[in-house]
Amino acid sequence: MDPLKSFNSNKHLKEEFVSNLSGSSVLEIIALTITVPMLVLIRHSTSATAMIGAFLKKKNDDAVSKSSNFKAYLSTLSLDFIIIVVPMLLCFTVLSNWTYIFTILLMLLTFVCIAAKRTAASSVSIKGEHNSIREYITSYRVVVMIITFLCILAVDFRIFPRRYAKTETYGTSLMDLGVGSFVLANALVSRQARNITSVNWKTAIVSISPLITLGFLRLVTTTGVDYQVHFSEYGVHWNFFFTLAAVSILTSFVNVPPRYSGIFGLLVLVVYQFCLIHGLNAYLLSNERGMDIISQNKEGIHSIFGYWGMYLVGVQLGNYLIFGSHSSGLRSTRWVQMRVWILSIVFWLLTVFLDKHVERISRRTCNLPYVTSVLADNLQLLSILMLGDLIPGSKTSVLEEALNRNLLATFLLANILTGLVNLSVDTLSASSITALSILLVYAYILSTVIGTADYFGVKLKFW
Repeated sequence: MDPLKSFNSNKHLKEEFVSNLSGSSVLEIIALTITVPMLVLIRHSTSATAMIGAFLKKKNDDAVSKSSNFKAYLSTLSLDFIIIVVPMLLCFTVLSNWTYIFTILLMLLTFVCIAAKRTAASSVSIKGEHNSIREYITSYRVVVMIITFLCILAVDFRIFPRRYAKTETYGTSLMDLGVGSFVLANALVSRQARNITSVNWKTAIVSISPLITLGFLRLVTTTGVDYQVHFSEYGVHWNFFFTLAAVSILTSFVNVPPRYSGIFGLLVLVVYQFCLIHGLNAYLLSNERGMDIISQNKEGIHSIFGYWGMYLVGVQLGNYLIFGSHSSGLRSTRWVQMRVWILSIVFWLLTVFLDKHVERISRRTCNLPYVTSVLADNLQLLSILMLGDLIPGSKTSVLEEALNRNLLATFLLANILTGLVNLSVDTLSASSITALSILLVYAYILSTVIGTADYFGVKLKFW
């Protein structure tokens, strides 16, 4: 046992460091959800000409041309990193005490960029291009991934505020939104949302087998190196990949038409919430565990119903907002924009009501208030990205395109790098400068590796 423990001598301290936390305020989460997409909008407002050279590679498959253009591509990718990722990291760490001021400044800067671009466009009689819904969804999914890979390592350093780390029982935080956002982002563009409902046993097994494999690999590797695991998050053996696999299984075999999936998902959530407030939450939030597999993993197994309900609601939203409209052009985009804004406000109001009168938000149980908060937050993020229509000629950045085509690889590489850093560095004793330096190097390595893979056509996809 001693050789294993030598890999991670501070395991117990690291587990305590992320335990018994109560989170932040809903208002601060809203502010962060305004800040992050605005950084992307600012990059889009400056990228119309800078990206032209980098995107030439997509129009030319010649290997020599790719090699000669790689330096330009890497420069553009690095600029994306500096404008998008670096400020996000600073906002989550050293600037966390100035969140509201930073948000206001970014809002002003965004409005200036929009005004300047529109003035320039009108002065030369250029009509701005309008982004498609697909581009907005691309930016949204990438932003969720960037937040995720920054936080999963930053949380292990003292430079990362404890109020942003996952809550123990009730409350809301930046990291609490992570797994819910992942589930919702997948639901919005899922096969079910696109009305591709023909699924057989073989197809379903093939689609979930990578997730189950990754779940067991995570379990084996974390146990093998005695890596820190916060049991109250999912349980003793359960993890994020098993939750995604379970949601996929339920969705595949309980075949609900997308136009009704939201109603069915809401029914699942209401029944699950009823069970929670009538005793199930006391069991799930207690520290007592039996010897059976269900009791050992009670949080992960029972929260499946909350995530499944969320996924079903996301399927109907995706079908309704993204794939349900057959018209094209500006009218279709405006139609979606208005409904996303309205739905975000409605879900925020519903979250406040449920949190006050039904049960406080709990990521650990994935209760109904948590689900509505994830829906509200993600739709708010998407609605702000849709302001990109006000920026003539805006496009998705090189970094966004690269991450979007390799989301799974990005997440896996982020987890590997996070593990390596934790096993080689005493994160709890690192100074602020050291921590920030490590996080910047980690994020840049991750971005450049994924960007390089995309440039040369490498794509990790199991199905």
